[in-house]
Amino acid sequence: MPEPPTVSGDVSLATIRALQCGDDRAHGRFERQFGAALRAFCRRYVRRDEDVEDALQDILCKVLRAPSPPRNVRAWLYAIARNHCLNLIRARGRRKDAQQLPSDAVIATGRTGHLTRLVRREMQSRVGRDAAALPKENGDALRLRYVEGLSRAEIAERLGIPESVVKSRLFEGLQKLRRATGLADGV
Repeated sequence: MPEPPTVSGDVSLATIRALQCGDDRAHGRFERQFGAALRAFCRRYVRRDEDVEDALQDILCKVLRAPSPPRNVRAWLYAIARNHCLNLIRARGRRKDAQQLPSDAVIATGRTGHLTRLVRREMQSRVGRDAAALPKENGDALRLRYVEGLSRAEIAERLGIPESVVKSRLFEGLQKLRRATGLADGV
């Protein structure tokens, strides 16, 4: 039986509700009613086809999680699409900026003398040895940060984990190192 064309917000709302209830045919109706228009809308923001498809998946996930869709479904979907695309553009800008800036270790090495660099290498070597005794996730994060001089964002990218996880692993790793070396008492 062919699906009726979208003529009002009520039909769109019915599609969203059916999709949320797990109706197998609702995904096809959603795609026919909104797919082409949402793809074109997202493409104006992000340009890359894989980003457009990611945006559509994000929109669909938000639709499925929504407690109750609003009456104006079309405007709601476009707002979700716009927000997703803008967040993606912002994230791209942050990554590009982070890649262009040198790490703290590179800057510090250029401004220090021979003796300071020698002491720093010795400390990095000690941190590397001590980090090897920690659990792998903490040790890897500490080694990348304090031996290789990577930023938290660079560590997150290298390990394939969120930056917030890197931050907590570094914190926990430093606490464990302090306890192991007897420096946990506020020295």
